[in-house]
Amino acid sequence: MASTLKSLFFLFLFFFTAQSRLTTNFYSKTCPRFLDIVRDTITNKQITTPTTAAAVIRLFFHDCFPNGCDASVLISSTPFNTAERDSSINLSLPGDGFDVIVRAKTALELACPNTVSCSDIISVATRDLLVTVGGPYYDVYLGRRDSRTSKSSLLNDLLPLPSSPISKLIHQFESKGFSVQEMVALSGAHSIGFSHCKEFAGRVGLNNTGYNPRFAVALKKACANYPKDPTISVFNDIMTPNKFDNMYYQNIPKGLGLLESDHGLYSDPRTRPFVDLYAKDQDRFFKDFARAMQKLSLFGVKTGRRGEIRRRCDAIN
Repeated sequence: MASTLKSLFFLFLFFFTAQSRLTTNFYSKTCPRFLDIVRDTITNKQITTPTTAAAVIRLFFHDCFPNGCDASVLISSTPFNTAERDSSINLSLPGDGFDVIVRAKTALELACPNTVSCSDIISVATRDLLVTVGGPYYDVYLGRRDSRTSKSSLLNDLLPLPSSPISKLIHQFESKGFSVQEMVALSGAHSIGFSHCKEFAGRVGLNNTGYNPRFAVALKKACANYPKDPTISVFNDIMTPNKFDNMYYQNIPKGLGLLESDHGLYSDPRTRPFVDLYAKDQDRFFKDFARAMQKLSLFGVKTGRRGEIRRRCDAIN
């Protein structure tokens, strides 16, 4: 118990210290159009490719949750190193997420060379894209530096899997300083986006898996050819797939959750009360989601000499 409290204290101190080093107006003098350039870039991309918001939110999570928000997920592999983006769990990250960050970085390098970090771009682009699809606004603190390393081997068992039992998910989040309620709130990111059939098709139709029978039939039909075509996917929220809202939580009790982890949130007594809370109160969900996203954006940040400003987001300087 004492060791747990000590760990939580250091995590709290870490988040507090990270926030104190960063500021919301970090680029006000060095790159005054930073926010405008990012907003213009993500807006144009989202209009032409509406799946961009979900792609970037997922990219943000896969960058921040394992070892901190340092844009290490953007780095490409070399003949001598397999980077994070080529680890098995990241191979399904949509290309549109990477593309919009590269576009924003290119525009920013023209306006303010060697000034804005890729990790700050990801954090702001995530917030702004969330707002474009109806989600809550929150302040993003800036001044992160980019990681100088990216190794697939460092991701081992650090990212939550959709097939993981709730007890393991809770442990993974608590080890990073996030409560059960914050975990359930962050799961609301499944309000938008899609999942490939390989992530859930094996459970559809089995007994006691939580699927609504008619939904299970529809999923079986939609995923019938996925062994031949692994790109086949289904919306995470079949009711309002392109709108960020609390429908995800309303779907789960009806058996309309897509992933094993979605059903687990409702079957486990530790998480079910928060599913019920967010299903009834969208304002509360938005408030808690925004706070948890801001907290995640401060996790493991590098500042000063601990990182660098990459000239290209996919390569170390």
